[in-house]
Amino acid sequence: MSESPRAQKKYVEVVRPKLKEQFQYKNELQIPRLTKITINMGVGKAVENKSRIEQAVRDLTLIAGQKAVITKARQSISQFKLRKDVPIGAKVTLRKARMFEFLDRLVSVVIPRLRDFRGMKRKLDGQGNYSMGLTEQMVFPEINLDNVQFVQGMDITFTTTAKTDEEGFALLAGLGMPFKREGDS
Repeated sequence: MSESPRAQKKYVEVVRPKLKEQFQYKNELQIPRLTKITINMGVGKAVENKSRIEQAVRDLTLIAGQKAVITKARQSISQFKLRKDVPIGAKVTLRKARMFEFLDRLVSVVIPRLRDFRGMKRKLDGQGNYSMGLTEQMVFPEINLDNVQFVQGMDITFTTTAKTDEEGFALLAGLGMPFKREGDS
């Protein structure tokens, strides 16, 4: 069997014991854990240009190491010239080893490559989950810059079992997410 990812090892050996001590959990199952990472590319311009969806799927598949699925419009909106079931994006849901490998790459390779980076916002959703956005897919080393036809942003959502934002923040910070310091805006 292959060796577990570096971020997963860190979670088991360092983060779990620290969280158990910090929040005084009585039961091992109470300790928050990362359940999935969802990467979503909304391709609004795909209505006019169908090749944008194909490129988004290709790029997302390269980034995640797993086949991306095409997302379709759930309803028609005439102002946006959008019809129901028209492809408008791509997404990937990562779990287990792939999730930890992606997290490790994101924290150690991608985030340090961001221009003018001063830390991630400290805002979670109220249930311990965290979402962030990237403005371009080219910060990922898997993307060949010569093959990029469109610059495309993406949303990355970290879903945890944490009950509060404080627990979710402690979990993600322990896994290496570079959040802004407390006083920074």
